[in-house]
Amino acid sequence: MSGRRILVTSALPYANGDIHIGHLVEYIRSDVWVRFQKLRGENCRHFCADDTHGAAITISAKKKGVTEEEFIAEVNKSHRADFAGFGVEFDNYGSTNSPQTRRFCELFWKKLREGGYVVEREIEQLYDPIEGRFLADRFVRGTCPKCGRKDQYGDGCECGHVYSPMDLIDPKSALSGATPELRKSMHLFVEIEKARDFLQDWVDNSGALQPEVANFLKGQFLSDDLRPWDISRPAPYFGFEIPDAPGNYWYVWFDAPIGYIGSTCEWCEKNGEKVEDWWLDPSTEIHHFIGKDITYFHTLFWPTSLRAAGFNLPTKVRVHGFLTVNGEKMSKSKGTFILARTYLKWLDPSYLRYFFSSKTSSSVDDLDLNLEEMELKVNADLVGVVVNLASRTAKFANLTGLSDVYPDDGGLFAEAAGKSEEIAAAYEECEYGKAIRIALECGYRANQYVESNAPWTLKKEWSALEKDESASQEARDAAKKKLMDVVTVSLNLFRQIVVYLAPILPDLAKKTEKLLNTKITGWDDVQKPLLGSKVNEYEHMMTRVPREGIESMIEESKSDLQRDVPQTTPLTANDSSNEAEKPGIAPWFDSDAPLAEEPLSETISIDDFMKVDLRVGRIVEAEQVKEARKLLKLKISLGGTQTRQVFAGIKAAYPEPEKLIGRLVVFVANLQPRQMKFGLSEGMVVASGPGGPDVFLTFPDEGAKPGMRLH
Repeated sequence: MSGRRILVTSALPYANGDIHIGHLVEYIRSDVWVRFQKLRGENCRHFCADDTHGAAITISAKKKGVTEEEFIAEVNKSHRADFAGFGVEFDNYGSTNSPQTRRFCELFWKKLREGGYVVEREIEQLYDPIEGRFLADRFVRGTCPKCGRKDQYGDGCECGHVYSPMDLIDPKSALSGATPELRKSMHLFVEIEKARDFLQDWVDNSGALQPEVANFLKGQFLSDDLRPWDISRPAPYFGFEIPDAPGNYWYVWFDAPIGYIGSTCEWCEKNGEKVEDWWLDPSTEIHHFIGKDITYFHTLFWPTSLRAAGFNLPTKVRVHGFLTVNGEKMSKSKGTFILARTYLKWLDPSYLRYFFSSKTSSSVDDLDLNLEEMELKVNADLVGVVVNLASRTAKFANLTGLSDVYPDDGGLFAEAAGKSEEIAAAYEECEYGKAIRIALECGYRANQYVESNAPWTLKKEWSALEKDESASQEARDAAKKKLMDVVTVSLNLFRQIVVYLAPILPDLAKKTEKLLNTKITGWDDVQKPLLGSKVNEYEHMMTRVPREGIESMIEESKSDLQRDVPQTTPLTANDSSNEAEKPGIAPWFDSDAPLAEEPLSETISIDDFMKVDLRVGRIVEAEQVKEARKLLKLKISLGGTQTRQVFAGIKAAYPEPEKLIGRLVVFVANLQPRQMKFGLSEGMVVASGPGGPDVFLTFPDEGAKPGMRLH
C-alpha cells in the first residue's frame, strides 16, 4: 500500500433507459480498476449516480402516468440491480436530483458568476409547434454538418463533432417528427474561451489525457475560439431552477458532472468523511472513466468549472471507445442490442467481464464483442486453464489437506510471484488484456506441472496401498505425502492466478475462498503459499459457455426491444394532403424510365449465369487514383486472408472513398484480371446507374459475410 487516496467516477447513465451491454464496457472497466486498487490496499472509492434531469424524463414520466421523482426512483432501482448482477460495485450510487448535488451546483454557479464566465443573451432556439415546447438538444435529430452522418443528436455527433441543434441538416423533432421552428428566448452561457490559456496548458502538460485525446482536443477545439456553452433551459424543464434566473433551469450537462461531487458528499455524510478531503485536498487523485462521445464535456467544460470553483482537477480522464457486436454496430433487429437483464438471464456475467477485460487497453479504440470468440476464449482460458487447475486437484486435496511445508515445485510459485509488479503495472494503465496474458502464462506452466505429476495416478497408488494389508504404514504415508505435495503446489499456483484475476473475476475469487477455507486479503497473497489447511469439497466454479444460451439471449433481445423500434413519423398538423398514405406504407410507384433507356438484355441459360461467381466482399481500403478521372482503387476482402485489388469507375459518385471502408459489396470474383495503367484489377464490384455521379453500388443485406456466394 502506498497511501494513495483515489476517487474514481464512472459516467452517469441517463435515467431514461435500461442498462445494456454497451454501457457495461465502461462500468466493468472502472470496476476492475477500483477492485485492483482496493486489493492493493489503496484508499480508493468508486462513485456514480443516475443522470436524472431534462425534458426526456418529463415525457417518459408523463407516458407512465407518474411524477418525475417516481419515475427516476424506479429507474434507479433497476440500474442498481443491473450493475449488481455484473458485480459492478460503487461506494455510493446516487442521483443528480439530490440536495447534495443542488448545493454544489449553486456553489459552482456562484463561482462562475464571480469569475465573469456567465453571460446572458437572446438566442433563437428550435421549438416544436406540435408539442408546444422548446426542444432540448437531444430532442432534435438530423444530419451532422461535419461528417454527414444521419440521425444524429442535436448537441454532438458520433464523429466527435460538437455543434448547436440549429447547425443540423434537415432537423426534426424527436418528440413529434415535426420540422422545428426558430423562436427567440433568453439563455445563459458560460464563456469557456476565457479559460483558453489554462485549458491549453492543462491539455498539453497535465498528463491527464491519453495522447490521442489531447491531439483530438487540440485539432478539433483548441485550434479555434471555444464557443460559449449554453447552460440554461427555459421552463418547462425537470431540473434545478437557477437561483438568480427564475424560470430558467440548469441544462443537464451542467449538473451531471457535479453529480460526481454530490454522490461523494452522500457517501461522506454516511461514513463520517469530509467531502473537502476528496475534492479539495490536492493529494487526492481523481480518475474519470468516460466514453469518447462525451470527451468535450469532461476535458474542456468540466475542468473550466472545477478551476473556477477551486476544486481539484482530474488526475486522469480515461477515455474508451464504443462497443460493436460481431464487428457491427449493436442491432435491435439482429438481437445484438442486449439489455443487461437479458444477458443475466442466459449467461454468466463472468464471461462478459473476462472477455471485455481481455480486450481492454489504454487506447480509445472501440471494443468488439464477437460472441463466438467470447465462447471460445472463456472455454479455453477460464475453463480449460484456470478452473481446470482446481477441478483436477481439489478433490484429492479434500482428502489430504495441504502440506505444512511448501514442496519443491521447480521454482513455479516464485516465478509467478515475481510477475506481481508487472501485472500490477498493467492494471494501473488499464492494460487488462496484458495482465490476463501474463497470468495465463503462469496458468499454462501450472497445468504442465499437474499433467507431469498426474495426481489422479498418485491417488490410485495411495488407495492401492491403503487396501494392501501387507503394505507398511510408512509406504502408505509416503504415498499420501507425495499426493499431498502435488495438490499443494497445484492449488497454490491456482490461487496465485485467481488473485491476479480477482479484479476481473470477483465471483471466482469468492468461490476460491470457500474452496480453500481462507480469505483473499490483498495483492501480496501471491507472495506467500497457503499451507497446512483443510480444503473443502470441490463445487463447480465455472461451466463452459452454453451455445444455446447465446442463441436464446439473441432471440429474446429481438423481442425485448420491439417497444423501442421508432414509430412512423406522425403527419404534421399543417399537412395539406386529404388522402395521406397510411403510416408506415411507402408509395412504391417508381418510374419505368430506366427500363426505357436501357432495355433488358437477351435471355441467357442458367448454365451461363452460373459461370459468374458473385461473392460478398468487404471494402477494407479505398482511395482515389489521382491520375485517373473516374477510378477509385479498392481493396476487397473475401474473408480470412483472401483479398482482391479492384479499380472501379465510381469516383464521381463516391468522392469521399474513405466512407466506403467497411461496407459490404457484391463482387465478381472470377473475372479475368486486367492489367491497367495504375495496377492489376482483379475483379469487379457490382453497381447500377448510367454512370458519372449517378452510380450506385450494390450493398448486401444485413447478415451477409465476406466470401458468401450469391445464388
